[in-house]
Amino acid sequence: MNDLLATDEPSPVRVLQPGGLSDLFLTADHAGRLIPRALGKLGLDEIELARHIAWDIGIAAVTEALSDMLDATAVLQSYSRLVIDCNRAPDHPTSIPTVSEATAIPGNAGLTKEARTARRQAIFDPYHAAIVDLLDRRAVAGRRTVLVAMHSFTPVFKNVIRMVEIGVLYHHETPLSRIMLDLLRDEGDLVVGDNEPYAITDTSDYTAPVHGEARGLDHVEIEIRQDLIAGSAGQASWAERMARLLVAADKRLRGAQ
Repeated sequence: MNDLLATDEPSPVRVLQPGGLSDLFLTADHAGRLIPRALGKLGLDEIELARHIAWDIGIAAVTEALSDMLDATAVLQSYSRLVIDCNRAPDHPTSIPTVSEATAIPGNAGLTKEARTARRQAIFDPYHAAIVDLLDRRAVAGRRTVLVAMHSFTPVFKNVIRMVEIGVLYHHETPLSRIMLDLLRDEGDLVVGDNEPYAITDTSDYTAPVHGEARGLDHVEIEIRQDLIAGSAGQASWAERMARLLVAADKRLRGAQ
């Protein structure tokens, strides 16, 4: 850690089941909403810091439960995406946003190069270094890895209501993305988005393109609508559903290879 994080502050990265036996490997770039003490509250009140602009509501609990149910390694990021977004390249304009949706972020205005670098070194770099280290170790051991990037999205964005309940995201269509779309649609009770509410691009995303596509790993990004996983009952239900579907998807994927 650098001077941005005091020695008694939480690590920016949590690793669950590092020796997990599953081929599935989970990430959660926006799992937490901590802010380093040195940054105060970025000029925001607690209401704003509890909103979707600060983190992916509900996804930490879903990912934690999935990791446990599947015996799958999971890497979760602890600090708010408003400090630095770990699913953006550090030089991307939205890496450290000055406005999120319609909310100005005073603590991010006019940052020096040194201040931006401090955030990257304290939070972004350790998080992605942990992912790289774990994936490298699996590769050296000859282990198969399927990367699943876990996210959640707000049901209303800039006053537009989103009917999609779960989205399957990809940059270039992959066998796994097609399988997941088929399985989710076969559930019969879900509004499923194909690259909705977002689509992965070379510039807008980081984890799936860098750790999945660039490594040649089977990979997919999953987006679950936040109102469905805001409480413990929804989190448990969706974790059980996703565990079942991911196991089925991986079985199909292995059968097709």
